[in-house]
Amino acid sequence: MPTDAIECPLCLGEGELKRTEVLDRLGVKDLARVAQLSAEEAFRLLLGKHKDDQQSVWLRFETELAKRMAEIRDRHKDELHATQSERDNLTRRVEDCLREVAQLRERNQELEAEMSKVSRIGKREEMDFADEARTWAGVSVSEKLPRNGDFIVAYRDPSGASVEPRMLVDNKDKAAVTESDIAKLVRDAKERSLSVAVLVARREEQLRQIDRECRWGKKDGVWILRTTRQWLPRDLEVLKPLLERMRTEGPDFLQRNAALAEEVRRTFADIDAIEKELGKASKAIQSVSGLVAKYKGRLERLCESPVQNKPSRSATVSSNDLQSAGA
Repeated sequence: MPTDAIECPLCLGEGELKRTEVLDRLGVKDLARVAQLSAEEAFRLLLGKHKDDQQSVWLRFETELAKRMAEIRDRHKDELHATQSERDNLTRRVEDCLREVAQLRERNQELEAEMSKVSRIGKREEMDFADEARTWAGVSVSEKLPRNGDFIVAYRDPSGASVEPRMLVDNKDKAAVTESDIAKLVRDAKERSLSVAVLVARREEQLRQIDRECRWGKKDGVWILRTTRQWLPRDLEVLKPLLERMRTEGPDFLQRNAALAEEVRRTFADIDAIEKELGKASKAIQSVSGLVAKYKGRLERLCESPVQNKPSRSATVSSNDLQSAGA
């Protein structure tokens, strides 16, 4: 090796010189050293070239990749645009669905609150009916029924005990009574083995025309009274003799006397018509009373004012007003 120590031929071994020094003194080149350096330089140049080639290859690869990607992008540009549009549409639809679900959830909560309120109002109406019915003379009212109707109403004997026939009462406070309400009342009455049932609406307008025309009738073996909170005390007084006959002669008394049942139906219709006429007469009386008070005040003012040759226009009673008062 160039750095190995060898015996110096010049000094016969008296000292140590390195091989390179000896060869330099003899004017001889170190071929091994030159070869080594040449090899190292060759490797360095080769590595440099390989590195440059590698960088050039990667640059060409990246350029070709970008070119190919651009070509693919251009080739599928329409498809990408359609996919992007579809994704945007799906995103909007999902957002709309989520918004609609939130609105439905809020609406459901509002409906639940309204239903709870209606339920509370219905229960209060039923209890108000029970409190009112317990004030009627000679009538007994059961506690609120858990199912198959609201209450059982019956007349009482002198000892205070309930007597037959007992009547199943179902209170309704809704826009209009429906046929399903009647069918349910009939089922509930049969479930309790009762032959008389009463459907009580809150107001007259809630009864259908067919209900007002046939307020007492039979359906599937059950006699049904269609009435209102205002009419029920009067209707029970009308039915009281009939109920007493049913108690003494049996629940099929009306079935054997179809003419009597029809007469009861006509009686309710006549009573309702008389009540409407009485209502009109009451309104007319109130109107006349108002006119009398009005003209009485005018006359009093005329009497208190100074005497004039000609009465004022405001003190003149028109013939139309007099005719209205007379009517």
